Parts: sequence; C-alpha cells; structure tokens
Amino acid sequence: MALGAVAEPPVRRRGSDYAQLSRRITQAGLLERRPGWYVARIVLTLGAFVAGWVAVFLLGDSWWQLPLAAVMAVATTQVAFLGHDAGHRQMFRRRGPSEMVGLFAGNLAVGLSYGWWVDKHNRHHANPNHEDEDPDVGAGALVWTPEQALETRGFGRWLAQRQAFLFFPMLLLEGLNLHVASIRAIVGREPDGRYSTPMRHRAVEGLLLVMHTVGYVALLLAVMSPVKALLFAVVHQALWGLYMGCSFAPNHKGMPMPTAEDELDFLRKQVLTSRNVRGSRLVDTALGGLNYQIEHHLFPNMPRANLRRAQPIVRAYCAEQGIPYAETGLFESYRQALGHLHEVGRPLRG
Repeated sequence: MALGAVAEPPVRRRGSDYAQLSRRITQAGLLERRPGWYVARIVLTLGAFVAGWVAVFLLGDSWWQLPLAAVMAVATTQVAFLGHDAGHRQMFRRRGPSEMVGLFAGNLAVGLSYGWWVDKHNRHHANPNHEDEDPDVGAGALVWTPEQALETRGFGRWLAQRQAFLFFPMLLLEGLNLHVASIRAIVGREPDGRYSTPMRHRAVEGLLLVMHTVGYVALLLAVMSPVKALLFAVVHQALWGLYMGCSFAPNHKGMPMPTAEDELDFLRKQVLTSRNVRGSRLVDTALGGLNYQIEHHLFPNMPRANLRRAQPIVRAYCAEQGIPYAETGLFESYRQALGHLHEVGRPLRG
C-alpha cells in the first residue's frame, strides 16, 4: 500500500504538532500512573492464571483437560499483556519494578523472553510498518510487500501465494515460534562472539525459562498420562499463539508502509501506520488495550486504562490537522489485513 495515497498535505507548525497533542493529553492527566487499577488487574489476572493451573492439578488424568487447556491459553495471553504493559513502563516509572513484573510474567509464567521482546518491540515502535526497520514486517514465514514475495523460493513461494488463506492456521504455530525465538535470543551469538540480542539480565532470563519449562512439563506429566499431557500442551500452545496473533494482527497489517523516501514527523508516522479497533470494554479486555493502537503508539507509557479516554482527544486532534485516523470493527480489521496479504501474493499467482 503506497503511503502517499493517504497522507495529507503538510500543515503549518508541522514539527510542533505532536507537542501540542502531548500537552492536551498531559493536561487531561492521562499520563498519570494508575497504581490501583494495575494492582487490581495484576491480582485478577495472576489469580485466574494460578487458579487455572490448580484446576489442572485437581482435574487429574481426564479428557476434560483439553477444554481446560483452551481456557489456560486465554489466561496465558492475559498474563502476556501484563508483560507488555510492564515493558512500556505503564505500571511504574522506574525500570526495576517494571523489569521484575516483565520477567515474572514473560519468562517464568509464559515462557517468553522479556528482554528479547522489549528489544524487538521497541524497534517496532520506533519505525512501525517500515520494511527495513520494523522487525514485525521483515520477510519470514509471511511476506508483507510484493518485493518480499518475489524474493521467495521453493516452499516459501508456495506459502506466499496462499498466505491470506493460511494466516490463521499458521498462527497456531506462533506460540512455538515465540518459545524458540526466546531461546535463540538468549544463547545466539554473532560470528565475532557477541550476543545477537542485547539483554540486561541474560542469566536470570535463561534460568527463568528453564524453570518455566521444567515446571510446565513436570506438572502435566504428574497429573495426566503422557498422551493427554502432549495433547494438553498442543492445544494450550496452539491456541495461545492464535490468540496472541489475533491480538496483534489488526494493529498495522494492511496499513501504509513508509519507506526511506517518506519524510514523516513522529505524529504522522505513528498515526498513518496504525489502526484502531472499535468495541466495548469487553474488546478492551480481550485485546489488552491494543485496540487503541494509535493512542498506544503515540504515548507508549500511557496506562492501559487511560487509552479509552485519550481516544476522543487524539481523534479530534487528527481531524484538526487533516491526518487520516483509521478505525474499524474487529472483523473488518482482519478482512483488511488478509486482503493486504492476498494482494502482496498476487504477483506470484499471475
């Protein structure tokens, strides 16, 4: 999708546009921390997570464990959302407490490297949807531009031709992919011996990932047969990956992809590449606040609970500046994302 198709002509005081919006948000008190809200959220989320594992233990060697695995996939994703908020310091201003929550939620509870995710996610926020700078749109199992599609070969080309139809089935493998990427980030090195991924607490992260894996396997094998344990793990990890992918897919996929030639200020770079998802507070909870993607990208450290209140301010300001503000329903967001994936693969089908 060409960026120039949606960008509006420059306006006066372009360089100060974001500063003006930031003042409005600050005056509304929306960057203030919400410790009470987060205490309640952490207690409820971790309480449900722990209660779920207690239920797994008490249920024992039963086929009812498989529906429970689906429930645990939801609980696991909600814990991962806490790690996301901690990584953006939405809970605490200080790095120490934020990292403590992130390491507990990510490495120990979910089995996802917090340090790897923070590094990758910060690069995404700095240049969203930029093919050369955003790791989320680099060529991989999926391709995001016709140029990436034309560079595929063999099985990768077969996938690229059909990626819109295979997108959701492929998300069933995303959980496994996240675990593998976490391990590679901790142990991976460059040819000169340097670690490939910068990480502040590499040894701690490695230890917590080992504790997670050993505890996960030991609990399942202690309460159910090996076959049921394997099936529980498959259902749990597949649906966790699907839920994670469905939470992040509506945010940028199918939105403009800026290139080195596009000179955009911070405000336009974040707004033009992001898409909001309309919905009730149930949608807010289900998507971890990521449905307010525009507001989140403009103010990454804004507490999740304030994003809904910030939205009308940001939307009105974008209207004043003549900046397109993308907002749609959940299913329409998936349609647009899949439409983009299908269009990208068109040169290979021609």
